[in-house]
Amino acid sequence: MEEVLQKYIPEAAVTSVMQLIQQHNVHLKIVNERVTRHGDYRKNSDGTHQITVNTTLNTYRFFITLIHEIAHLVAFQKYGRAIKPHGKEWKLTFQRLMLPYIRPQIFPQQLLPLIALHFKNPKASSDTDARLALALKQYDPPNDKNYIFEIPAGGTFRLYNGKIFRRGNKRVKRYECVEVATGRVYLFNPNAEVEFLK
Repeated sequence: MEEVLQKYIPEAAVTSVMQLIQQHNVHLKIVNERVTRHGDYRKNSDGTHQITVNTTLNTYRFFITLIHEIAHLVAFQKYGRAIKPHGKEWKLTFQRLMLPYIRPQIFPQQLLPLIALHFKNPKASSDTDARLALALKQYDPPNDKNYIFEIPAGGTFRLYNGKIFRRGNKRVKRYECVEVATGRVYLFNPNAEVEFLK
């Protein structure tokens, strides 16, 4: 397992993350990309714990996702199953687990301030933190996708599921976009990745 982890997370974190996985009896599965999530955690009926993380994530996003999911496990063990999945107990647990890793041996210097800021009040997904998501994207392999905020107003784009939208105006944080086929309005995060139809 340690050799596998070395392919996916920063090398300086491998030993201590391996200890976390063993300590909490985690069965880690690295799976093909799921568009709707980076990872998930569930407790199996036999009492073991399963965490899945997408294989397509870059090193730093994979690492943050893995700690995010371990935080679910630890928070449920400590506070019980009645807590909210991304409530204050989970946030405290995630912060506590992540804090030892917010250092230059783990993350590149330009990511550190954004990660430190994010973990003052971690969100349910690092993708909802637009600045951190953009910074993390720099470490992804190049692709043909654009962010919503890069699409000009009135420009059209396609989602992973083939649906086509026209970008509208920005509300407070998100963009109103109209599905071309139905005329229905949807709200998109500025850093949602889409295919721009020129």
